[in-house]
Amino acid sequence: MRHRSLLILTAMLTTGALTLTACGSRDDDSSGDKGSDAKTTVVIGVDAPLTGSLSALGQGIKNSADLAAKTANKNNEVPGIEFKIEALDDQAVPASGQANATKLVGNKDVIGVVGPLNSGVSQSMQGVFQKAGLAQVSPANTNPALSQGDDWATPGAAKRPFDTYFRTCATDVVQGKFAAQYLFNDAKKKKVYVVDDKQTYGAGLAAIFTAEFKRLGGQIAGTDHVTVKETDFSSTADKVKASGADSVYFGGQYPEGGLLSDQIKKTGAKIPTMGGDGIYDPAFISASGEANDGDLATSVGYPVEALPTAKTFIADYTAAGYKDPFAAYGGYSYDAAWSLIQAVKAVAAANDGKLPEDSRTKITEAMSKVSFDGVTGKVAFDEFGDTTNKQLTVYEVKTGAWKDVKSATFED
Repeated sequence: MRHRSLLILTAMLTTGALTLTACGSRDDDSSGDKGSDAKTTVVIGVDAPLTGSLSALGQGIKNSADLAAKTANKNNEVPGIEFKIEALDDQAVPASGQANATKLVGNKDVIGVVGPLNSGVSQSMQGVFQKAGLAQVSPANTNPALSQGDDWATPGAAKRPFDTYFRTCATDVVQGKFAAQYLFNDAKKKKVYVVDDKQTYGAGLAAIFTAEFKRLGGQIAGTDHVTVKETDFSSTADKVKASGADSVYFGGQYPEGGLLSDQIKKTGAKIPTMGGDGIYDPAFISASGEANDGDLATSVGYPVEALPTAKTFIADYTAAGYKDPFAAYGGYSYDAAWSLIQAVKAVAAANDGKLPEDSRTKITEAMSKVSFDGVTGKVAFDEFGDTTNKQLTVYEVKTGAWKDVKSATFED
């Protein structure tokens, strides 16, 4: 998505200890002697929808980043540094995201940001972070233009617009094509009706899906748009029924997607609705009054629960007692926060255990060289700041729950 995871570093303030000048903070101590256990505190910001219809995903992002911070502190990942988070609520609104970005930049303790969930929100934040040299790592943004520019689809024209932007999830270029190939080749659907919510994520994903489905030889039975936060999609449902489509592809989020699937089925069109990671949530199923077994969704990566690399994360998340589940982007949020932690570690190690005055710039530079085995697999970034991990999964609603039906590494 976005569409499917601040920390505060502390350093020894005695002779030879870690210091942080430009972006760190020190507790006031008139004596100047803070003792051998004093640490420098720095912050990793988190921006996500913590309230509203997408809060189930946003809370998972926040909690998973928080868990990464606590794990780093517990293991003394960066000697002398204590990680904490500052989480801000964007309510999935671009203007709120931009205001949050400005606030985070203004906090000299913030050395990087995890988030946001929505691609449209991220568009409003990128310029603010770029100007401040502050690294941003999204666990959920999937719109390709964020990292490769508006001309990303033109061969040889992709250009990174913001060198402070990174993401741990695969883009819609991968996800949209993967969905089209599954629907056409595996599900054997040949005539799809395409609907989107007119938002950055949804419209972009639907366009990529459409192009690939047509390339494969599939037919587009029709197209339509719905409006976010509306609930009556009966006119679109009637169009789908009249078109004779054997499937529907929806580019958007689960609040609208679940209602759309419900209303399509109420017309008597017993056909599957498919979408991207924006609909991959239990709330998509609960939003439908009609049984929606057979509906499909793609999501980035392999099922976290099935990954050997995620066992510790899941156990630690459960033990931490967070109120909300880690949801679709928990593993990617943890890895996003951990990538910032590893960048901090590299910068400090290269500077005699101290974070320099230009810490933000140095941390952004170090992000490009980050490489580690994370919750979701190998974590590293390419020349655009995109993840090198191209694993995806198709999920199907079976007996009222999402079940993974195919996982693979995408190859164009």
